[in-house]
Amino acid sequence: MKTKCFFVCFLLALLSSCNNDDANFETVTVAIPEVLSMSEFRKSVSVKDPQIIEELGKIYAYENYIFVSDVAHGIHVIDNTNPESPQAIKFINIPRNEDISIKDNFLYADSASDLVVFDISDINNIIIKERLENVFVEHSLQRPAEADFIDWGSVDYKSDMVVVGWTLKEERRTIDKNSYVDNFTIEAASADSRASDNVGTGGSLARFQIVKNYLYTVSSHEMTIFNISDLTKPTQTSTFYAGNNIETLFYAENYLYIGSTDGMYIYDLKNAEAPEYVSEFIHWTGCDPVVVDGNYAYLTLRGGNNCGQQDSVLEIIDISDKANPTLAARHILENPYGLGVKGNRLFVCDGNAGLKVFNKENPLDIKQIGQFKNIQSKDVIPLKNTLVMIGGNSLYQYEYTDNGVAHLSTFSLN
Repeated sequence: MKTKCFFVCFLLALLSSCNNDDANFETVTVAIPEVLSMSEFRKSVSVKDPQIIEELGKIYAYENYIFVSDVAHGIHVIDNTNPESPQAIKFINIPRNEDISIKDNFLYADSASDLVVFDISDINNIIIKERLENVFVEHSLQRPAEADFIDWGSVDYKSDMVVVGWTLKEERRTIDKNSYVDNFTIEAASADSRASDNVGTGGSLARFQIVKNYLYTVSSHEMTIFNISDLTKPTQTSTFYAGNNIETLFYAENYLYIGSTDGMYIYDLKNAEAPEYVSEFIHWTGCDPVVVDGNYAYLTLRGGNNCGQQDSVLEIIDISDKANPTLAARHILENPYGLGVKGNRLFVCDGNAGLKVFNKENPLDIKQIGQFKNIQSKDVIPLKNTLVMIGGNSLYQYEYTDNGVAHLSTFSLN
């Protein structure tokens, strides 16, 4: 009997110990960096046949082509000669690419700390013309959203290496609430009238803008400017602090508008090589693309996750006095990303709520006149004859109508 009681007590103690151990552990998702040496990294730029997209990034339009970025991997080139039936024709493999801009058949793309120049005059024979090394002092690769930790100890990371991606795995670890990492920034070694130009058009999420003979680029805190008078041999003119937590860059009527998580910065381009800070409109923390039309700036603020904890809204800012921008109106949205304007129409990509179309004839009292539901919308470019939008690994196109837009085609990038 004593033996039986002892055995029962032993089991209870063992179970109690297991339960206590479980309370101290959790299953987490760990991101393991995938790295290349800088020499291998720079050699890996290439032009390939069409590929399946991995993660939808940004959108850019130039002549009859649409360029869709694949986050940190490169650019999908789509022939849009017939918007009702677009065709994928090439993939430009550019590791750690985030943005592009095009002028007169020369495509400028970032690749981690470098700027790479391509000649796309023959789209079937794209040629690398130039690479400016270490011109972007600051560049970051955000950890995957589903990852809780970054495991640096699993790789032999050296200063001449570049992180090009992640491998995810699950691990059982001791709970440590203070060790979570949201993102990281790699510090790289540093060397320290538009309408008439044959320049492409980016979406509202763009960080690159070409204005006449200059390429303006922004990172999270800095603006870097390149003189592209010689399209094949750009030269870096300056890099300077331009704002906090910068996300987007938009050009209108000789001003640059910088969208950040904290506000909107306005810079005057009367001196093209030295943009002059004019003012800042401060708002609550939120992801913030901005577009401008006339005396008003339209910006979306997306709350939740890493973007902030406030509501998601569309804000309309009166910029008639550039030195004193003021809030003119605010409208609640669901999960907004990019936006665009054309004439009296305002197009807003409201995430899972789809594409929303507003009449902005009176900017202080805009009216929703249409919505395309059951699609994921991320960014939009209002072209001359069609509206181009990306979302959910698809390219959507719409034709303009008196009442808004009508669906024209859907092209899957998968």
